[in-house]
Amino acid sequence: MADVVAQLREWAVSCALPLWATTGFDDACGAFHERLNLDGTPDRAANKRVRVQARQIYVYAHAATLGWYPQGLQRALDACEWIVAKARSPDGRPGYVHLLDPGGTAVVAQRDAYDHAFLMLALGWLAKASGDAQIRALAEEAAAFVEEHLTLPDGSLRESIPDVLPRRQNPHMHAFEAMLALHETIAYPQALARARRYLALLEGRFIDTQTRTLGEYFAADWSRAHGDMGDISEPGHHAEWAWLLRKYERLTGTPQGRLASELLDAALHTADETTGFLIDEIDRQHRVRRSTRRSWVQTELAKAWIAEAEAGRKGAADEARAVLAALKHHYLDQPFPGGWMDQFDAAGKPLTEFVPASTFYHVFCAIAEADRTLGVQPTPASAAGAATTPAG
Repeated sequence: MADVVAQLREWAVSCALPLWATTGFDDACGAFHERLNLDGTPDRAANKRVRVQARQIYVYAHAATLGWYPQGLQRALDACEWIVAKARSPDGRPGYVHLLDPGGTAVVAQRDAYDHAFLMLALGWLAKASGDAQIRALAEEAAAFVEEHLTLPDGSLRESIPDVLPRRQNPHMHAFEAMLALHETIAYPQALARARRYLALLEGRFIDTQTRTLGEYFAADWSRAHGDMGDISEPGHHAEWAWLLRKYERLTGTPQGRLASELLDAALHTADETTGFLIDEIDRQHRVRRSTRRSWVQTELAKAWIAEAEAGRKGAADEARAVLAALKHHYLDQPFPGGWMDQFDAAGKPLTEFVPASTFYHVFCAIAEADRTLGVQPTPASAAGAATTPAG
């Protein structure tokens, strides 16, 4: 039987990357479609989120650096040109707006911290892939905006401008990821110092000291959000942080700590007994809140096991391959070639009404990480490309 990592790499290169660069690209405006319908046609009426454009730019820029789909780099450059022209300061204020209509007019003008984390990730990788100094300048500008306008005196992030509640750990996780990417791709001087700041927030505020679960929603003072919202915890984010922590250790030479393994083990506590998949939502006591299963959650489980394998955890490589094989079987290449099912209920029934472009960031990064760590490099040229560490 062919190795699942090689199969997934081939699927990404020959099927998924070409699909989302053609059918998934809106030639009329020069940006990526937000989503495809279940019959594989683009939803041309859907608004365009800046974070989705950034995620797709990241995918095609990173794929180009790996030599997987070099022709996709132009799509990333085109989409970058579009968001700079349409989303960057259309009202004269700094930063990028949150949402645009299909024609490129701002619909929601708030400046969102989560969006800007993905812009930093995307622009860093695009600067690396293209060698374009102007794109590097855009990456540095986005990082400066986050620091000057979205960062509070304690180092945490505002949700957005204007301010909204609840506060979330999630933008901080992706800002942490973006700082690691800016360090890798353009050697941004402040990247690791800012990453350490987000790491301190994880350890000091986001993780419940009693249950050791990762909180999602918080009040303005970082106490738990009021009511049920304050009790929400997501196994997928436990796994995602586990991968990022191992990546931070690897990039900085920091000794391996226990937290990454603890977070992965917490994520696994309520995994589906039949499939091994992570469910979407638990509470702080590890009880099931939502037994549905999003596709991105499983990609983060695979990445966490890949990181643990690289860290030397016994059996982790086999666990990673098992998750990747299950992901391939249950989620990928449906409802059409190059697509994915977004979510299933507890009984395995699809809950998908469309195929979101936003998921490609998760899927691609899991495959790239698996190929970097577990894959057999077929040629010296491809091995040189695959040695580049993914930041997704």
